[in-house]
Amino acid sequence: MKLRTRLIISFCIIIFVPVVLAGAAMWGFGQFQMRTIRQAYNMDGNAYDYLTNSIKVLSHFTKADYEALQKVAKEEPEKLENQDYLDEVNRELAEKYSYLIIRKGDNLIYGADVNTDVSKKLPEYAKESAEGGAGVYVEGEDQVILKQIDFTYPDNSEGTIFIVTSMKQLVPEVKKMMIDIAISVVLILIFTAGMLTIWIYRGIINPIHKLQGAAQNIKAGNLDFTLEVDGKDEISELCQNFEEMRLRLKESAEEKIASEKENKVLISNISHDLKTPITAIKGYVEGIMDGVADTPEKQDKYIRTIYNKANEMDTLINELTLYSKIDANRIPYNFKRINVADYFNDCAEEVGIELEAKNIKLTYINYVDADIQIIADPEQLRRVINNIISNSVKYLGKEQGFINIRVRDVGDFIQVEIEDNGKGIAAKDLPYIFDRFYRTDASRNSATGGSGIGLSIVRKIIEDHGGKIWANSKEGIGTIMYFVIRKYQEVIN
Repeated sequence: MKLRTRLIISFCIIIFVPVVLAGAAMWGFGQFQMRTIRQAYNMDGNAYDYLTNSIKVLSHFTKADYEALQKVAKEEPEKLENQDYLDEVNRELAEKYSYLIIRKGDNLIYGADVNTDVSKKLPEYAKESAEGGAGVYVEGEDQVILKQIDFTYPDNSEGTIFIVTSMKQLVPEVKKMMIDIAISVVLILIFTAGMLTIWIYRGIINPIHKLQGAAQNIKAGNLDFTLEVDGKDEISELCQNFEEMRLRLKESAEEKIASEKENKVLISNISHDLKTPITAIKGYVEGIMDGVADTPEKQDKYIRTIYNKANEMDTLINELTLYSKIDANRIPYNFKRINVADYFNDCAEEVGIELEAKNIKLTYINYVDADIQIIADPEQLRRVINNIISNSVKYLGKEQGFINIRVRDVGDFIQVEIEDNGKGIAAKDLPYIFDRFYRTDASRNSATGGSGIGLSIVRKIIEDHGGKIWANSKEGIGTIMYFVIRKYQEVIN
């Protein structure tokens, strides 16, 4: 889930969920408390009607007391002068936020000191304000509901009972309901905040912790771990990018290690292969200096040998230079339009002289029309042919060897085949012969030494020409190297 969507949902939850849950809690507590209020105060009908009319509900509290005092005033008015009786009634009224005032004639004989402001506003005798003890509202600093009962004492004096109820008080059950609702709202907010915190923590903080751990691993140089990514939000995308970066860093580190290893192998191979001709050159030079080559024929032989060994060294150095250019993708190509028949005829003549000196028979066959052309670098393409043939000669291992060169037309390409009757290549080694530093045999000697990069250079040059190279071989029979290069075709508008 996108972070923007997550924030929108969180906002909606924060706004609406507490409102809905608080409303449900208020409705539930209201139903329960209204039922309790009806039972506690013996209210008829809907308790909500009483709560919306504070005078009605507060007046209802003292309904039973009013009726009892009304009966006493009618049947036993003398009790209304009994201090103990009046104190008992007043204690009961106090539990209902009310108190008692008794007036005889113009004098207050009970409760006169309770509220002087109310005492001054008491109605006159025979001014009972409402039927059934509903009571009347009296304004002032202390707002009250006043119930009045007029009666006559045994001595025929006028008397009045006043039940005064304060409107500042709330019904205890309503208080409890408000407290319960407040607690419920707080709990709902805590619950909603907690759930949102957990949701956001799992969606945001956990991936950040994973990223932090991954960064610590990379900082410590450890790239062998996996950053697991779940989800499709922005942070998950960041984790995915971080994982891809780790893989690239790991790949780069592995390539660097492999490159360093290859360089060490190359230096080792070049050192070994340079040491062999240098040792031979030193030996023959010492022979000349010591007079061992005491005849013109021996001197000529020694000098030719020194020359050949110097050529071997030059070839190795050229391969090393070309290898460094290949590694940096900086091979200097000079592409030209080349006639296939003419070019490969010249190549065959050139290598034929060298092979004849080594008692190796060369056969060259051209199946391509005389006007077929290709776009290629003549020097680098010649390097390809020389590297393949020198590799064949190196591993020929037979007294009577032969090498066949065939050039064929295969549609949009020309195909060159170089075949030898050498010892061949094992099937398990064949897929790897174009890899750098790969050797089909682990042994090295002066006859089969080399840098191990000759065929890898060949593949690189052919691929840079837009072609392809491969090989077929049978052990004990020989090997055929194939490569193809696209023909030159003029575009007609």
